[in-house]
Amino acid sequence: MIELAELLTSTGGELFGPLFAQRFSSFSYDSRLLAALPEARAGQPAPIFVAVKTEKGDGHDFVLDAVARGASGVLCQRPIDLSGYGVTCVVVPDTRLALTSYARHVFGRPALTSVCITGSAGKTTAKELIAAVLDRGPQRVFRNRGSINGRYGMSIAAGEMKPDDRLAVLELAADSYDEIRDLAELTRPSVGVVTSIGEAHLATFGSLAVIAREKGRLLEALPSDGLAVLNGDDPQTVALADRTSATVVTVGENLAADLRACNVTVSTQGVAFDVVDNGFSARVPRAGLSLPPMIVASLLGRHHVPLLLAAVATAAWFGVPPGDTVAALADVEPLPGHLRPLPARHYALILDDTVNASPAAVSAALDVLGLFGNRPRIAVLGDMWDLGYREVDAHRRAGEEAARVADWLVVKGQRAQQIAVGALEAGMARARVFQAFTDADVLRHLDGLLASLAAQDAAVQSGGRRPHPPVVLVKGDRPARMERIVAGLMATPQYAADFLVRQSPGWLQVQPLLQDRPTWVDIDLEAVAGNVRAALEIIGPDVALCAVLKADGYGHGAVGVSRTALNNGAQMLAVACLAEAVTLRRAGIDAPILVLGYTPAWQARDTLRYDVTATVYDMDVARAFSQAAADLHHPARVHVKVDTGMGRLGLLPQQALNFVRQLDQLPGVVVEGIFSHFSVADSDHPAHQAHNAAQLAAFEAVLAELRAAGLLPRLVHMANSAATLSMQTSHFNMVRLGVALYGLQPSTAVPLPPAFRPALSWKTQIAQVKTLPPGAPVSYGNTFHTERETRLAVIPVGYADGFRRAPQHWGQVLVRGRWAPIVGRVTMDQTMLDVTDIPGVRQGDEVVLIGRQGELELTSDQVAERLGTISYEVVSQILARVPRVV
Repeated sequence: MIELAELLTSTGGELFGPLFAQRFSSFSYDSRLLAALPEARAGQPAPIFVAVKTEKGDGHDFVLDAVARGASGVLCQRPIDLSGYGVTCVVVPDTRLALTSYARHVFGRPALTSVCITGSAGKTTAKELIAAVLDRGPQRVFRNRGSINGRYGMSIAAGEMKPDDRLAVLELAADSYDEIRDLAELTRPSVGVVTSIGEAHLATFGSLAVIAREKGRLLEALPSDGLAVLNGDDPQTVALADRTSATVVTVGENLAADLRACNVTVSTQGVAFDVVDNGFSARVPRAGLSLPPMIVASLLGRHHVPLLLAAVATAAWFGVPPGDTVAALADVEPLPGHLRPLPARHYALILDDTVNASPAAVSAALDVLGLFGNRPRIAVLGDMWDLGYREVDAHRRAGEEAARVADWLVVKGQRAQQIAVGALEAGMARARVFQAFTDADVLRHLDGLLASLAAQDAAVQSGGRRPHPPVVLVKGDRPARMERIVAGLMATPQYAADFLVRQSPGWLQVQPLLQDRPTWVDIDLEAVAGNVRAALEIIGPDVALCAVLKADGYGHGAVGVSRTALNNGAQMLAVACLAEAVTLRRAGIDAPILVLGYTPAWQARDTLRYDVTATVYDMDVARAFSQAAADLHHPARVHVKVDTGMGRLGLLPQQALNFVRQLDQLPGVVVEGIFSHFSVADSDHPAHQAHNAAQLAAFEAVLAELRAAGLLPRLVHMANSAATLSMQTSHFNMVRLGVALYGLQPSTAVPLPPAFRPALSWKTQIAQVKTLPPGAPVSYGNTFHTERETRLAVIPVGYADGFRRAPQHWGQVLVRGRWAPIVGRVTMDQTMLDVTDIPGVRQGDEVVLIGRQGELELTSDQVAERLGTISYEVVSQILARVPRVV
């Protein structure tokens, strides 16, 4: 609860305009959250919206939205007339500093005692356990909700405290240096708890030693008459004992722990153990009579033992009766996203552990999955973030552990592909590992797997035996958004908001920006999945689909596209050269891959080593493959290419029969397929239509000769995207889907059906906005001069990114839902826009180079027309330094 008088006094803020509300329920930092707040109802204090300027936006842009959603006050850095809305406006020089000043005032109340918890894992659970036992005492207890636990978040949390709160149980987190020090200075703890030191935020801190140093800042802030509670099972944590002058106690199963758990029982129902005073009462004499003999809790996993003991130690320090401690801990249920059991479809059980993920937390969660040894166990694991140089190793170790306890493994995300690698290397069967990049692919696979297991279980039950429905562990770091998988699996998804993490309107609407540059490409792999399924509907069940992935998947990222295409029905992949195939193999993709282009004889061995199929049309190359097959004891699979009128690679039709006969005699060579390629399948010009018919007839004649000779290969393919959509007679038994796979139309003459949609959008951000006088030159060569006072915006994208300079450039892009013309020459890394007629443009605003913004859309076809080329070239020339964000 925030009293206006206290806010003004503590921050030095000034009222602007009339005084309306004088009491506020809390601080709101996101206008989208206000719609869900019950305080906004009439008669109750409502939040005060804090307009904070961050690295990615300015809260002042959302003041009126906050007011419309029920905010009764605004804390801002510039005067805003809100008198017409009946809203109190408080102006301060810096809203962040104002929040900190207010929090310092609140935490400095003489009657308030703070208990602070930090660590690499287990902080939130420890906070709730400690708050639960202290709730049994006579004093009012406050705890910071959710993960509002950093420098900014703790100040927000202070706004929710009430004047009669006497104990504050606070979770402290850090993703930057000195953050724990600053939080401890702000909150003034009397009791400090360190849960563990582990591999979290390694990209920031670099090593466990530095992480330990930062976490130890909490202990340094404790008074000499305070208490430090350390996880005695973690040597890194125990080593922090000399960082404080407070009384130190260790808790855990370790024989040397001051408060020790013995006879620990861990099951699918929870954890239970005896509490042994192993020196605790000697260190904390006043607490000796306040120790319970035994703890039973419904929390899953052995890793909860030291957290429960930390709550026991804190309760004893504050004199909570042992019986109350036992009852309080027994009543604590698993928190949302913290190994919380939930019923799933097909009678399965979900273990929802989606709040975040570190290597230690993943290991603990897999140990819990292992407890369900009599049931089918499925591990669904997403990316772990911020691991720095340990990223690949940590993910592979997770895969090795998953192989130990899980019957099936499903991974989602770029980083998580290494989990699959680790599991496969540890001996998990390939058929038991499913790799994906999209929520929808994961859910489709799980739905089929769970349905199959449910059918097997039903058969078991009908035979009079006890059924064993499967258990599905779902875990991943915050950016992986694995709670979406849980929502899709729930038996009662309508209650997701009550049971899952990150269900607020803000989280549901926003995908965090995770790119490495302020210029990036968004890839919608679910669009790729839909395009594959739409193509399969067109070609029917008797025709295979080969996904063409040349040029890094036409600029979309070949690894993610290939995995998605295969997950949705593609049976083969095609690339331009061996190097592209090797990239896919090294990413763990084991589907058949055809190299469509030239493979020289000297690459024959590598082609076979990577189990890749080559295109052949030359006997010397074919002999090299035969020799490689003999040398490596590996069959050389090849497809024969026939040039029926493209004038590019391939045999002439009259050469094909004799060539295939010779191939048939080469030891080790397996002629798996034969194909040709249309040159004008995307045209409706009568002459081109006639040429298409002639090409098709020539190819069919070759096939007839081969069939008569008993040499027709198993796979026959000719149709590219255009022919797939418009020439059913060219489908044979496989089609090659290229540009249509990415939601791009082959041409205006062959448009895409409505079910297809583009998968790529290209975006950047405004880097600077400035005003130039009339006559000012812009960019190299002074080819453009302003004709009026001009608002100029600079965007960090140029021809080194694939944003064309000459002979034509893009012409215009989208800013704030309006067209912004390019002025001056496009440079290597930057481009200038005229935004004079677009109000409010500022640094950080999103700019769309390809895609939709508001009501307008700039498509790759429109860009291609402007550049005098085709959409294929536009997207495939977006260079590798532009990060792809899935």
